[in-house]
Amino acid sequence: MTLFDLEPLPSMPDIELVRTSVPLSSVLEHSFPAGPLSRIGEHESWRKEVHRPATSTHKWWAKRLGSVFRGILVSAVCGEDEDAMALYESACRFDGLTVFDPFAGSGTTVVEAAKLGARVIGYDINPVATLVQRQAVQQWDIAELQRAYKLIEESCRPEIDRVHRAETGETVLYYFWVALALCPNPLCGKDVRLFSTHIFSKNAYPKRVPDAQIVCPICLDIIAGRYDFTSATCRNGHQVTSDGAVSRATVKCINCGTLTKVLDALNDHPPRYEMYAKLVLGKDGKKRYEPITDYDIALYGECTALLKENASTLVLPSGRLDDGENTRQALRWGFTEWRHFFNDRQLYSLGLLATALRELEAGPAEREALIALFSGTLEFNNMFCSFKGEGTGAVRHMFSHHVLKPERTPLEAHPWGTPASSGSFSTLFKSRLIRAHEYKSEPADQILRGNKVERVHGLSLPVEATITNACPSDGFSSRQIYLRTGDSSNTDLPDESVDLVITDPPYMDNVHYSELADFFYVWLRELEPFPECSKTSLAEDKPGELITTRSSNEVQSASPDAFEAAITRVWQECHRVLKSNGLLAFTFHQARLTGWVALARALAKAGFVVTAVQPVKGEMTTSVTKGGVEPSNLDAVVVCRKRATVTGGAVFTDPYAAANEGETRLSELMASGVSVGAGDIRSVIRGYVLATYTTDPQRQDIDEIAQLADELATERIAKLSAS
Repeated sequence: MTLFDLEPLPSMPDIELVRTSVPLSSVLEHSFPAGPLSRIGEHESWRKEVHRPATSTHKWWAKRLGSVFRGILVSAVCGEDEDAMALYESACRFDGLTVFDPFAGSGTTVVEAAKLGARVIGYDINPVATLVQRQAVQQWDIAELQRAYKLIEESCRPEIDRVHRAETGETVLYYFWVALALCPNPLCGKDVRLFSTHIFSKNAYPKRVPDAQIVCPICLDIIAGRYDFTSATCRNGHQVTSDGAVSRATVKCINCGTLTKVLDALNDHPPRYEMYAKLVLGKDGKKRYEPITDYDIALYGECTALLKENASTLVLPSGRLDDGENTRQALRWGFTEWRHFFNDRQLYSLGLLATALRELEAGPAEREALIALFSGTLEFNNMFCSFKGEGTGAVRHMFSHHVLKPERTPLEAHPWGTPASSGSFSTLFKSRLIRAHEYKSEPADQILRGNKVERVHGLSLPVEATITNACPSDGFSSRQIYLRTGDSSNTDLPDESVDLVITDPPYMDNVHYSELADFFYVWLRELEPFPECSKTSLAEDKPGELITTRSSNEVQSASPDAFEAAITRVWQECHRVLKSNGLLAFTFHQARLTGWVALARALAKAGFVVTAVQPVKGEMTTSVTKGGVEPSNLDAVVVCRKRATVTGGAVFTDPYAAANEGETRLSELMASGVSVGAGDIRSVIRGYVLATYTTDPQRQDIDEIAQLADELATERIAKLSAS
């Protein structure tokens, strides 16, 4: 048995569509069914955590659509004259095919390839990403998982519940806080509450349900009103309007009228906060808003004392934030330490929960799952969260903007929670872990029936597998997946051992995943869930500095030169491990022309030729990371082969013909009902035209091609927008 031999596939009835090789010319390169896959993907994008729960156990950024990646995989092994959608909707099996994802992220490729029976290898340089992937495919003993959960509950829930109670003994679901700034006027010097509006709670559909809650900025009385109120009077006789003291970046003192910048008023220190309201779950099961009382203030003070008293025994985050693209805003607000992201009650409660996990005796897979669940809970339980309102999930998690954005009116949630809670350890146990377990045991897929997307079982193999974090020299057993935290430009895979490289690489932008992932890692490293990473293994080149998930080898930069250099190294490694007839396919979109230029140059340097660019539904309809004047709805599936194996007729050679092909593909998507905007057209046409550079990079000027790509993209925007 060689390294990549497989044991026979598990016997499955009525499976005739078995694929054992990659064709010389595939549907992915010719007649990719982007229309139906985009419609299925659109349906999935609204509830990815429901339709693909295995990859939704923990936050990771730019999580791709499982249905689209299933479509990419089956199209890659489908001959150009075959029906890829028929294969997509079948119990297709990959027998002996090896799929490698060098940027495995949340594990979309890993899961979809495993469902098809492929040999699966996932690499990612960030250990938090690897932890997410492991939960996506790790086999759990559900009885052991539930037993371990109960042990955690018995250990810490009573105390967490106690410090989240009203004086009536009822549970407080949420505490509402407001940041304070000192008026710079020496004749005033009073605190200003940084409200931008005095409506702190309203329904997600206010015209349908107009009820709202209003806070008095002077005495913090709570007033029941409407979302469109203009003026109200609190019980203490103060007149309240909807506008708060803050307008954009400026704050106006309500006492003396002095204007100043919010950041100037903070004086380089984290803001002080004040509780002003709470949402209580009554004994009758109804929720009610109440003002903060002396009891609430005393209870919070007790948490401060308990945190100080138990600081040496509790698991707590440590270390300072490093400067970076996505930490700079928090640093400007004075958040220099990771502890600053939490108030004292949050640190005490989360510390109790983390300490219980550290001391938990349970199966290693089940313990790791609960540690990952705790890490995911952090996203909803910190002072960078805010209130979404009634009629929806109450907690707006801290990464809703994909940056570390401080909140002037943060929301403190009950971290253990109740069935009426949002984003708590107990509710996420059911909605994330239990749902993921059910999916991994019996995966469901979405298929298109007429105009309706249906959910079906029986097409895919169970996802659950044994995970190895080292490449075995004597071959893999059946249902075994190789997941590795490491640099994808330097793998331990043998030469020409991979049939398909399917991935979603980082783009050339300002979102640095490692800078955001450190928020989780400073807690996780104290619990050591990573099988191959010690507390020091990630900081060998930074002795004495804070351990971080940042790496000098990560592909993450807003600089075209740095992005090109980093991704070239990974594409070169993919070229080494890919078989001569193998395919490299990845999803990509880029608002800046320089990003496409860097990508084309990198592929050419690595020895790849682009054989197709297929526009298809992207991550979600509107993404903050894709924001701006031309937000993107589509990804481009860039398909490549090794240059030495490609014949001239299989590639783009003429920029104008390439632009025409891109226009045709986009028109087909539009005709199938897929939304295509100016940003989509610009990105896709640029990709098509720049693909011509990879055919013969020694004889072409990429700057000239890039200029032409921009001109042709602008032309196609005008043409397609008018059609």
